[in-house]
Amino acid sequence: MRTASGFAQINGARLYYELAGSGTPLVMIHAGIADCRMWDQEFEAFSQSYLALRFDMRGYGKSLPVKGEFNIQDDLETLLAKLDIPSPIILMGCSMGGGLSIDFALSHPDRVANLILVGSDPAGLELEAPWPDELIAQSEAAFNAGDVDRVVELDMRIWFDGIGRSAQDVDARARRKAGAMAKLVTEHELKGIGDHIRKTGSRTSAERLRELTMPALIVIGENDLPYLKLAADYMVDNLPAASMLLIPDAGHLPNLEHPELFQKAVLDFLAGS
Repeated sequence: MRTASGFAQINGARLYYELAGSGTPLVMIHAGIADCRMWDQEFEAFSQSYLALRFDMRGYGKSLPVKGEFNIQDDLETLLAKLDIPSPIILMGCSMGGGLSIDFALSHPDRVANLILVGSDPAGLELEAPWPDELIAQSEAAFNAGDVDRVVELDMRIWFDGIGRSAQDVDARARRKAGAMAKLVTEHELKGIGDHIRKTGSRTSAERLRELTMPALIVIGENDLPYLKLAADYMVDNLPAASMLLIPDAGHLPNLEHPELFQKAVLDFLAGS
């Protein structure tokens, strides 16, 4: 049983992390509107059976912004090495964290046993789908004006409430938690989190999905954005060993809204793979 938490010096940044449990490592990577607290319940539950690791990417949560160029895949690889996390690992990422999980698996397929991709899409994917353009424009205007609370409320409408729901339709406690994380994201962004330089190749991650033969669970909330629902379908069609979990009455962070359903589905998937 390993238990540790603190800050690791990673490529010029100090990344906050928590580690608990034993067995196969299960690495939890948060969404771009959240931080590692989005995995509070999963970290506690999954550390009973796995070596659970969660962390705040630079510019999120307790990991403060740092000026200069960086790459989140390099940060992840360095963190795993510094914490001596053995392979193969299970990668569970939401949204931006799911994209990072895909990129890591493409770079190191022998190091990844399973993928759990929540509200995610692979880099380079282009799909025709409607976006809540008006709300996004309002959020960008509020950000440019430095109105943090307005940004957070608009982002909660877009990402947490999602399509076809309002604040009155969702769990108020879960929404407040998501909003607290989004507020810290916005505050960090206003300070500037550096320049993320994405690794590129001759083919995009979307074009290379068939290279990933490990079992993959694709999780999508019923009320998430249309583009991400189409992206989930695309991944199920193009990942050789993928299955789909549609979580009803849920937006972009479905584990916050239905933790028991989410955890059972993940554990069943891992047990059967």
